[in-house]
Amino acid sequence: MSSTTWTHLLARPVIRPLIGTAVRPNHITTLRLLTGIAACVAFALGNRAGMRWGGGLWLVSAFLDRADGELARLANMMSPQGHRYDYLADVWVNSLFFVAIGMGLRHSVLGNWSLPLGLLSGFSTLLASVFAERLEARCPPGTKAISGRWGFDPDDALYLMGPLAWLGWLTPVLVIASVGTTTAMLILGIRLQRAPQPQN
Repeated sequence: MSSTTWTHLLARPVIRPLIGTAVRPNHITTLRLLTGIAACVAFALGNRAGMRWGGGLWLVSAFLDRADGELARLANMMSPQGHRYDYLADVWVNSLFFVAIGMGLRHSVLGNWSLPLGLLSGFSTLLASVFAERLEARCPPGTKAISGRWGFDPDDALYLMGPLAWLGWLTPVLVIASVGTTTAMLILGIRLQRAPQPQN
């Protein structure tokens, strides 16, 4: 993931004062994980209060997703273990988000379709993330499986989920995500299958 996106640049002034303190990137990753799970629990409630709290907590979690990596880079505290922890936290929180809104929208116009759509989107997000990570491992260093443009990463779209929850627009989000995440998962799976095997 690029460290020069707008969201990374916005995180730097907030993170810079933490350099030299007892705060470590893994601390921020843990906070990102906890706030992300809390947001998903709120979304799963399916009521107005849940959407308000879920949207707010989700924005905090999305910001912390950028902040942990920025602290690691700025303070020269990068490590394979930290990267792995950050990756796993991101994958599980982002996948759980769709399952949670699927549960929360059970009383919407989607009715009994909401949870299957949430499970489909969550599972597709999980597999797409795994495929992307494996694909990048087979490519030259710095190559991204899904590249962004104009200073944005594709997963910056997750920032929009908070405001969309406040506006009550998660129903179309889930429908679109069920198609989009499944398509992305299939494309990445095909690309991974066609990619050259790593050299031993």
